[in-house]
Amino acid sequence: MCTEHYVVKSLELHLFFGRIMKEHSFFLRAGFTPATPAFSSKAEFFKLNFEALLSQVVALSNSIVSEEVLNSGEVITDFTALAERQTEHFTGISINKEITERTLRLNSRSCGCNDASRMLCQVQQLNRRALQLLDGLISFKETILEKVLSCEMFTMNYPLLIEHILREARLYRDYVETLETCGELTKDSMKEVECFWNRIMMEHAMFIRGLLDPCEVELFHTADDFAKEYCTLLDTCCKAHDKTITASSLEKTLEFREFKTAGTQGITGCKIRSVILPLLADHVLREANHYIRLLQC
Repeated sequence: MCTEHYVVKSLELHLFFGRIMKEHSFFLRAGFTPATPAFSSKAEFFKLNFEALLSQVVALSNSIVSEEVLNSGEVITDFTALAERQTEHFTGISINKEITERTLRLNSRSCGCNDASRMLCQVQQLNRRALQLLDGLISFKETILEKVLSCEMFTMNYPLLIEHILREARLYRDYVETLETCGELTKDSMKEVECFWNRIMMEHAMFIRGLLDPCEVELFHTADDFAKEYCTLLDTCCKAHDKTITASSLEKTLEFREFKTAGTQGITGCKIRSVILPLLADHVLREANHYIRLLQC
């Protein structure tokens, strides 16, 4: 096992996905009604525990992780701190905003990771904790989806959104399991990457379309166009056998990032009518940034 690869890739993975999971837990809690207090409590449990995980990751990451990841916009964006403050105010659900402040101060490594061996045990413990949390969160999401689809529960979150965040949690778990089993993060085929993330981007466009105020006609049609275009990309990718459509995926995702950036500005600036939480707007922007980095590798 290459200790440096294991340590760096683990921390970079958690910086992105650990934040995504804590926000999934937040969005689930925000979507429950007073009829399901036990589910609200469990969502809060996962939010707090992924915050604790992410806080530890940030503490270990300074001068360890790559400049490429820190500068990609997948860890935090220029909007994240404001989006967290606004979302906490709107929902009354607490957010550990200090983690974002500390993340803003992270430095990238200038050369090799000299502290990798010293950090090995800490990162191993971190990965094992992440797997435990992910097993629980995946099971929780599966239960919610089952209850929603059988009309045993109502939530403000679309069933498709619950399926969507389940896919992301399972991908994260697969990556951590690979690191623990193989000691390295083997690169997925670009076809697999594109098929997965083109689906995610398509669903983002569908969610944005469905959460806009009915009067936002122009934005609705733009989001609808992105959903259709990603549907076509996904279909092409899945039928491409061993071929990739990276150039087309990158071009479309760069365009989509511009739309998401403008949308996040509009939502945090109270210029767009919607039921999109500011943190959700920032969340989907970070995922586009992550995908763009993968496409440009």
